[in-house]
Amino acid sequence: MTRTLAELRVAIDSVDKELLAALNRRAALANEVGELKRAEGSPVFRPEREAQVINGLQSANPGPLKAENVAHIWREIMSACRSLEEPHRVAYLGPKGTFSEEAAVQFFGASIEHVPCVSFDEVFRCAAAGTADFGVVPVENSTEGVVARSLDLFLTTPLHIVGETSLLVRHNLLRKVNSLEGIEVVLAHPQALAQCQAWLTTHLPHAERRAASSNAEGARLAAQNEKWAGIAGERAGSEFGLHIAARAIQDDAYNRTRFAVVCLPQTLPAPGPSGKDCVSLIVSVPNRPGAVHDILVPLKQHGVSMTRFESRPARSGQWEYYFYIDVQGHPSQPHVAAALADLQSLCAFYKVLGTYPVGD
Repeated sequence: MTRTLAELRVAIDSVDKELLAALNRRAALANEVGELKRAEGSPVFRPEREAQVINGLQSANPGPLKAENVAHIWREIMSACRSLEEPHRVAYLGPKGTFSEEAAVQFFGASIEHVPCVSFDEVFRCAAAGTADFGVVPVENSTEGVVARSLDLFLTTPLHIVGETSLLVRHNLLRKVNSLEGIEVVLAHPQALAQCQAWLTTHLPHAERRAASSNAEGARLAAQNEKWAGIAGERAGSEFGLHIAARAIQDDAYNRTRFAVVCLPQTLPAPGPSGKDCVSLIVSVPNRPGAVHDILVPLKQHGVSMTRFESRPARSGQWEYYFYIDVQGHPSQPHVAAALADLQSLCAFYKVLGTYPVGD
């Protein structure tokens, strides 16, 4: 027998009340866990535990909810439960409306205290100085490659990586007028300008491309002049009251940016194994033939997969380089520990940037 709309609404209202009661029971249990953690001096936030919870629920999910919906819902539930004690202060490249802010909310949930910063350097400084508990910085884009400034800052920072998240980046052309006519200047972060260069060349060939400290800052400036436009996400358009003059103008339809979550080791120690983990390293090798090849041999010998290998100039004036390496696994696994030990013995410089659960 088919139920009427009124009957379905009554059933939904009943389920909503059951959900609310269950969520409050969960929050009460989370409070008890928090009290025990405070008594023993352990951190409230454990990214590996949250990853295990979400992965387990996704595996057990019978549908019709999609796996990504389950992940989003439970991140918000866990974020709300954590905030009952004290919301995390999270630094990111501001102002409000940036993709970095979106990545911070995607990773931690909406129940955070926002700390928007004017630069990547300021994000690292805030997290290192204790102004923020965590920082969120972009490290790699599927179109333009690594974010060089972030990698350079990792070299000298006391922070370590405790998590990551990946964001599907859709760039929109934002302006006060809902038209492409009369645009003289397009403002955005240099990475965004590069990611949209083919579209801009085709549709706005005569407009000046002007770099801004962030996409949201470009949108903020565009809100002050009808002849200017910004490239940013919908969040920035809503924040500054701008029209979307053109949607999804990025040259790569599947443009993604990977963000790292950083903090001081005393804020959160290295996460334990989650079952799907990554180790990030910076190394340099002696300047001799075959040295780069040699550092890859221990990974092969011990069966450890490398998922990223990037080089950055050491700025020593001697044509020397630092290598940024990501490997699969966790140091608690014997084969990973053995590979890392052998690798370290071959390096002139060796620094573990972090061990953390692999993001979505």
